[in-house]
Amino acid sequence: MRTNRPNPAATCLSAVRNLGILAHVDAGKTTVTERILFATGAVHKRGEVHDGTTVTDFDAQERDRGITIFAAAVSCDWDGHRINLIDTPGHVDFADEVERSLRVLDGAVAVFDAVAGVEPQSESVWRQADRHGVPRIAFVNKLDRAGADLDTAVASIRDRLGAVPLVVQLPVGREDDFTGVIDLVRMRTLMWHDDLCTGGPVDAALLDEATRRRRLLEETVAELHPDALEEFCADSALTEETLERALRELTLSGDAVVVLCGSAYRNRGIEPLLDAVVAYLPSPADLPPVRGAGEDAGAERAPDPAEPFAALAFKVNATERGRLTYLRIYSGTLRKGDSVRDAASGRVERVGRILRVQADRHEEREEAMAGDIVAVVGLKAPRPGATLCAPDAPVLLEPPSVADPAVSVAVEAGRGTDPGRLSAALARLAEEDPSLVVRTDPETGQTVLSGLGELHLEVAVEKIRRDRGVTVNVGRPQVSYRETVVRGVTGLVHRHVKQDGGAGQFAHVVLDVEPMAEGGFAFRSTVVGGRVPQEYARAVEAGCRDALAEGPLGGHPVTGLRVTLTDGATHSKDSSEMAFRAAGRFALREALRVSEMGLLEPVAEVTVTVPEDGVGGVLGDLAARRGQVSASTAGAGSAVITATVPLAELFGYASRLRGRTQGRGTFTTRPAPLAPVPAAVADVLLAR
Repeated sequence: MRTNRPNPAATCLSAVRNLGILAHVDAGKTTVTERILFATGAVHKRGEVHDGTTVTDFDAQERDRGITIFAAAVSCDWDGHRINLIDTPGHVDFADEVERSLRVLDGAVAVFDAVAGVEPQSESVWRQADRHGVPRIAFVNKLDRAGADLDTAVASIRDRLGAVPLVVQLPVGREDDFTGVIDLVRMRTLMWHDDLCTGGPVDAALLDEATRRRRLLEETVAELHPDALEEFCADSALTEETLERALRELTLSGDAVVVLCGSAYRNRGIEPLLDAVVAYLPSPADLPPVRGAGEDAGAERAPDPAEPFAALAFKVNATERGRLTYLRIYSGTLRKGDSVRDAASGRVERVGRILRVQADRHEEREEAMAGDIVAVVGLKAPRPGATLCAPDAPVLLEPPSVADPAVSVAVEAGRGTDPGRLSAALARLAEEDPSLVVRTDPETGQTVLSGLGELHLEVAVEKIRRDRGVTVNVGRPQVSYRETVVRGVTGLVHRHVKQDGGAGQFAHVVLDVEPMAEGGFAFRSTVVGGRVPQEYARAVEAGCRDALAEGPLGGHPVTGLRVTLTDGATHSKDSSEMAFRAAGRFALREALRVSEMGLLEPVAEVTVTVPEDGVGGVLGDLAARRGQVSASTAGAGSAVITATVPLAELFGYASRLRGRTQGRGTFTTRPAPLAPVPAAVADVLLAR
């Protein structure tokens, strides 16, 4: 067993590991992180999620809810290596936090429940890591639980993720009797008693099984690694050195994933996991230079402290210490007081302080260099995804992608709250979390907050209430309905006469109103003989457009009609453009009242991707939401369903879909043309 030799001053790139902890919610990510901090001496007391005493889940909402919501960075030392670790959320509503973290990480530990195996969000974060090319090792956690089985969990990794698992440990004992592991690489036993790990030879009763497992490991590695294959063919075995080297190279290439096991809650398996992090995951020196994006596509920055400074801001947070901007430094050296350029905006700002982050605690530093993950104070403009670089050596790095919002709520200032304070709080919130979008609906006037899920929005609103002290009322956004002409009228006569002293107003118009299938509004004049001059006809059109703002059914805007001015009359003194505009407005309002009107609603084309076993439930749910299925295709264990669904019926659909498909269903939407509201539904809406 390697011993822990803290080395806080280590600056060698090869002695740095930047990694994240990834998993489905409740798989034990935060407990693994907590035990890593305890094993490395970064903390001296083990925190527990259920007690709200963990280091990384320091936010009040995280402790109240018992889940990780915000990605938290911590640092520790193991075997002469500096480990910068980010504990990421496991709930699907906070997938954007995972996305931003993966963008700046070099490696990851994927944690799996030994009973559940690969769970839906485990699969999602695994695919995210695939997109970013982040090498991983796997840790099968909770082997002390009833029903825990390493082989079943490994099989799910192989089947669900399409990965090649390389199991390097064999559990000693099952469920409550789980007390240690056999290290198949070094063929030794590691046992834990009262948090103390001791090593020794493999027990005779387990030697045959351990030897068989070691043989399977060697055979699998030999199939994947040319040098290992050559040695295996020559000697029918692999040395410990060859096996370790091959495991590292296969991990870095992504051709296989090393699998370890343990029970973080009981503090078993953490030390060998740390050894595996050091042995198999990459350092910044193992990675190629980062490349510029856009116009800087040809630029490169090598992971060298002597290169020009370049860093990516992946998180922004407002704290009592000020505005913290979290950076992953890819090249160069950053010193306290240095000026840096925001590559996108060109703005230059000065770094006030540099902080080594330990969740909600910070240690001030004079400088940071390539490979470091730090927070800086003093920058006001950069948002998550911004590139910061040396002013005289600009470069733009590819920012992390931002997921499109799926769920929205309407927010308004509560009683006694200044609306300006709410606007400022919402702006700050959207600045910290790019996956939150704030907009004002131009038709309803509501302030609408959009995010990735209902829990995401619930947390955001609570953050405004707690952190900003702003009272917020939350409701569903109003759907913008439209009214349209189903059957119009012809020859509607309207005379506008007004005489109240001085010049009067006179306008006489005759209108035809008819439906227009393509939507919108069209106006034309067929008056002949100069009975209504052209300038007065244009005034009638303007008045008709004024009347479109409110329809007779429910005061909704009117669309889908054509108006024809067929006749009219003028007065030599009292006719004017103002009079004909008023006549057009009142005439169309009267025409709409006597026409047969219908209600239109906004609809969306929804594309739903679900596992094959969830198709029936999804189709039934779409039908209950008045959805019209237009296409359905199946293949490779999943189905893609396309349907047109009223927008009003899509509120809450994200959570409902996840519930019906165990979190594996996804959907996208795009606007579709307005559709008629069924009569029964329209009656209910208009009666409100």
